Amino acid sequence: MSAFSNGDIFVGETLGTAALILLGGGVCAAVTLKKSKAINAGWLAITFGWGFAVMIAAYMSAPKSGAHLNPAVTLAIAVDTGDWSKVPVYLGSQLLGAMIGAVLVWATYLGQFQANEEPTLGIFSTGPEIRNPIQNLLTEIIGTMVLCLAILTQGLNKDLGVSGLGILIVAFTVVGIGLSLGGPTGYAINPVRDLGPRIVHSLLPIPNKGGSDWSYAWIPVAGPAIGGLLAGVLYNVAF
Repeated sequence: MSAFSNGDIFVGETLGTAALILLGGGVCAAVTLKKSKAINAGWLAITFGWGFAVMIAAYMSAPKSGAHLNPAVTLAIAVDTGDWSKVPVYLGSQLLGAMIGAVLVWATYLGQFQANEEPTLGIFSTGPEIRNPIQNLLTEIIGTMVLCLAILTQGLNKDLGVSGLGILIVAFTVVGIGLSLGGPTGYAINPVRDLGPRIVHSLLPIPNKGGSDWSYAWIPVAGPAIGGLLAGVLYNVAF
C-alpha cells in the first residue's frame, strides 16, 4: 500500500469501484428488469458479468491504487504486510465508488426502473435464499477467504504481476466463486459492493422498489471483512 499516495489511492479506488458496481450491478439490472433485452438471461450471465466487471475495473485502477476495490482485500493485505496506515483511505474511497456505481446503474436503466413493478433490492445488493444468519455469515466468510487467498498467493509468482495475468486470474476466481459458492447468499464477498448500493437503493426514487432489508445488511459486511482478516492470517501461517 505504501507505494501509492493517498491522492492516487482515492482516485484509483473510487474510479475502479464505481466501474465494478456499474458493470456488476448493471448485469443484475439487465437480467432482472422488464423491458431489458437481457431479461431472464440467468445466473451464468450474472456470474460472468461480475467476473468481467472485476477484470475491467482492476485493469483500470491498478496503476493508481493497486486495484483492491474491496475492503476485504485491503484488510487481507494489511494483515499480510502489517501496514495499516492507508487502510482508511482505501475503505472510504471504495464505499464512495460503490455508491457512485450504483447511481450510474440506476441512471443507465432509468426508463426500466420508472416502469418497475417489483422490488429491486436484488439489483443493488445481496440476499439469502434461506435466511439463517450463521450459515449466511459462514458462506460469506468462506467465499471471501477463497478470493483473498487467490489474490495473496499471486505474490508468490512475480511474473503474474509483471505480465498482468494476475488480474485475469482474479476475475475468473470471482466467476468460480459465483458458480460454486454464490447460490446461498448471492456472494457479496465485498462489504462495499453490498453496503454502498444498499444505501443508494434506500435513497433513490424507484417505484415499487420495496425495502432495503437492513436487518440482513450486517452479514455481507461482517462476513467478507472477517473472511479477509482470516485469509491474511492463514496466508501468513501457511506461506
